[in-house]
Amino acid sequence: FPTRRSSDLSDIALRMEHVYKKFRKGETYNSLRDLIPALTGRMFKEQELDDHDKREFWALQDISFELKHGESFAMIGQNGAGKSTALKILSRIMKPTKGNMIVNGRLSALIEVTAGFHADLTGMENIFLHGTILGMTRKEIERKLDQIIAFSGLEEFINTPVKRYSSGMYARLGFAIAAHVDPEVLIVDEVLSVGDYVFQQRCMD
Repeated sequence: FPTRRSSDLSDIALRMEHVYKKFRKGETYNSLRDLIPALTGRMFKEQELDDHDKREFWALQDISFELKHGESFAMIGQNGAGKSTALKILSRIMKPTKGNMIVNGRLSALIEVTAGFHADLTGMENIFLHGTILGMTRKEIERKLDQIIAFSGLEEFINTPVKRYSSGMYARLGFAIAAHVDPEVLIVDEVLSVGDYVFQQRCMD
């Protein structure tokens, strides 16, 4: 990238500078209950440290791009190319292994639209929970509540716990909430495939 003074960054919406992300194949442990026995087993097996290195791989290598406010940008590639990983780094779901990024303005990410939902809460309660996770204030959610419910098309089921929702209903409510964040930067990752044709057209509009 050309050298820019800090005052010149105001027109930049997104920037990635030589971003790398490394992952490790194999086991992942979500709790100490699973991790401790695994580590103990490795000690007795005398597993070599080299095995860790063999399992590591780069999901992203030297990714750089820049967008100004008002511009659109698409990432196209086969499965496993790293598209979702790059978007998750931009939305701060993940941290890059190396490299820098800039995000100017309020960002909303339609990546995993139901991440943060609580299965035992109703659709209405999850609107407030998920909306807060996405950065909306309670007053803002209350002001947009009717619009969110109408957009989702789930008026009859909005007071039903979401654990009783179908996967399509789940995704529709998540998209409806995220779509009303009114961001300055919007990241979308293959979420427009949810619902029927009418709902997809509503999402596109």
